[in-house]
Amino acid sequence: MEIEHTKSASGGKFFSNDNGEEIAEMTYKNRDEIVMVIDHTFVNEKHRKEGLGGKLVKEAVDYARENNKKIIPQCPFAREVFKENSSYSDVLK
Repeated sequence: MEIEHTKSASGGKFFSNDNGEEIAEMTYKNRDEIVMVIDHTFVNEKHRKEGLGGKLVKEAVDYARENNKKIIPQCPFAREVFKENSSYSDVLK
């Protein structure tokens, strides 16, 4: 499934839709121009075990790398994904 990204001055979200229904989202706030704080991740119960949460975090990591940003994974799910993926350490704040 495709991951989309919307952003504003204060933060943004990565999300996935299925037939017009949002089935997964991960939100973040911008602490400043460099630091993103992932504060929430949710995957619809029907779509859990499909790896969508991890894909959302990966999209945030890719975005951070492309834009020279750092991430603070405040939400428990994102924090766990960062612990399990040492390759994400370059964007970890």
